[in-house]
Amino acid sequence: MAVASSAQGDWTFGGAWPYEPRWLTTPDGIRIHYVDEGPRGGQTVVMLHGNPTWGYLYRNFIRALTDRGFRAIAHDEMGFGRSEKPADVRAYSVERHVRHFGALVDELRLDQVTLVVHDWGGPIGLSWAVDHPERVARLAILNTVAWPAPTRRPSLAYRILASPGLGDLLVRRANVVVRYALPRRLVARPIPESERRGYLECYPTPASRTGIYAAVRLAVESVEGGPAREHLARLEAALDRLAGKPTLIVWGMRDPILKPALLRRFRERFPQAEVHELADASHFLQEDAPERILPLLLKYLERS
Repeated sequence: MAVASSAQGDWTFGGAWPYEPRWLTTPDGIRIHYVDEGPRGGQTVVMLHGNPTWGYLYRNFIRALTDRGFRAIAHDEMGFGRSEKPADVRAYSVERHVRHFGALVDELRLDQVTLVVHDWGGPIGLSWAVDHPERVARLAILNTVAWPAPTRRPSLAYRILASPGLGDLLVRRANVVVRYALPRRLVARPIPESERRGYLECYPTPASRTGIYAAVRLAVESVEGGPAREHLARLEAALDRLAGKPTLIVWGMRDPILKPALLRRFRERFPQAEVHELADASHFLQEDAPERILPLLLKYLERS
């Protein structure tokens, strides 16, 4: 069984998200929402989100990119935003998210794309990229991961949130990831109440939050062991296929989840990268510092 989410009548959230919705039904029957703005002949920038966000995370990026003549695309992964939300946690896997993203890229016949990846969008977008390096022009990496964690023990918070009983109660029933973690733990400056609607109203019921819960469970699996960890190991082994690609890395240094040690690893794997550290930005640096990230991204796109 799948559930659909709905905002309280206004999917623009007071004008914060003025983009035309577009839809793709994937080969396995999931209805995926995406936006595709800007000139079709412009350089294409594809932005991938993580948990518990959706394309809305890039609302300021889309405006800025299209104003400069770029084509801007952002989709909502299954279980997030306006995309279909299977209510069975077993429906979710990293591999399935990657297949859906590949279906979208193929449907739109995209080539020579710039991938902007963040959080789970990193393993998803980069997994597609290592299998199709000839279709990738550039990378922009924002607080994400591309390999298994060195430890096999998740944090206590993750273990609690991923647990079948208490975790289900906290994530799906109480909505703590969207109501508490996102606005209080994972940003460095408050998201205006009017703009928080774009996250809160996408997940109105416990069933509609299954994708969020599944992503937490996949994060634990990526540490302890299982298909998610194996997927990250395969991704790490294939990263050399992207060697030499122009790469921009912008990192929020106050991220309590993906800490600066991960940035050092990205520097090692992409020694050609242009790197910027944002000392006062947290995990969702797109919310904390769009006014600083966007000039860096636009200059990078225009010169590389």
